[in-house]
Amino acid sequence: MPFLFSRSLAQQLLVPALAGGLLLSSCDSKPTATGSDGTATRTDSTGTGASPKATAAGVVKPTGPKPIWGPAIRPEMQAVIERFMSFHNKPLPQLTAKQARQQPSAADAALKQMQVSNITAPPLQCDTLTKTLMPGVKARIYTPKGGAAPYPVIVYYHGGGWVIATIDTYQASAQALCEQTGAVVVAVEYRKGPEHKFPTAHEDAFAAYQWTLKNAASLKADPAKVAVAGESAGGGLACAVSLMARDKKVPLPKYQLLVYPIAGSSTTTPSYLANTQTMPLNKGGMEWFFKNYLRTPADGKDPRINLVAANLKGLPPTTIIGADYDPLKSEGKDLADKLQAAGVKVNYKLYAGTTHEFFGMAAVVPEAKQAQGVATTDLKSALK
Repeated sequence: MPFLFSRSLAQQLLVPALAGGLLLSSCDSKPTATGSDGTATRTDSTGTGASPKATAAGVVKPTGPKPIWGPAIRPEMQAVIERFMSFHNKPLPQLTAKQARQQPSAADAALKQMQVSNITAPPLQCDTLTKTLMPGVKARIYTPKGGAAPYPVIVYYHGGGWVIATIDTYQASAQALCEQTGAVVVAVEYRKGPEHKFPTAHEDAFAAYQWTLKNAASLKADPAKVAVAGESAGGGLACAVSLMARDKKVPLPKYQLLVYPIAGSSTTTPSYLANTQTMPLNKGGMEWFFKNYLRTPADGKDPRINLVAANLKGLPPTTIIGADYDPLKSEGKDLADKLQAAGVKVNYKLYAGTTHEFFGMAAVVPEAKQAQGVATTDLKSALK
């Protein structure tokens, strides 16, 4: 039976989660999972729509052999990838952007694994409010329930290659940052290609950063304690925002967290060539993202896209988190080296056996919990 598409598992849970504190997050002793904007019904590996058979509570383990492309993949990561593969998604190059947005995501796979492993989410430790910042741009604002205002503030940009995904897809990461750092998190919903080509997402990202600086008081936040953060395309956006702030004489963020960022436009790096079949992201998928967001190949040379070739002097201290089986692995390390060469303090961490998108999966992937811990420590130190 073909896979049936409707509202995603994460979207089905999102409204009651926000209302009742069931959002999947990471707090003191309990790890995190994610939400999604893909539109899929629950399904097992046969695509029948039945819920997968549960295992012992808290146990996360794969059921098959390691994928050929991931001989050293960690067991918990492999289990999530198996769930992702059970969705039978079509490769991105075979789809339009509209069709791709209807497919379930790696975040859905993590949520599905959470159900299989009978892992429940901890109570929500932050309040949320969705607000329109300007025409076409909104944000979900996460505010700590505890602590004392004014809070530090983190402007967070989600991934999805500037084409797919939303703040719903990456809500677990934004929530974890809020709960673990004690900061307000402004998760930005920027416009995407191909409807809105480069540099729209970048301009939206910078405008949202400026909005946050100007409206910090209304957010119970301190405008002198602002960081930027993002994953994948969002990691690239976060760094580009720092570049634009520097060049436009706008106050720089105090810190930047870049999680497997898109930091270049070359698809011939060692990690691109080594990751042509990886899931959930591979070389073909990245080429599809570039095709849908960039107006022409020349846009790929713009320093806001090609960060590894940009002037990086004067940027804020940075944490870069890399995934192992990821076409973006090489450029993440390259960006770390280039930042250090430009005099920027950098903490680079590569998590062996992980794939792209692992950061928000702390409920089921131990390395994600470790990575969130590193990010939290670095952000709290910078924003104290």
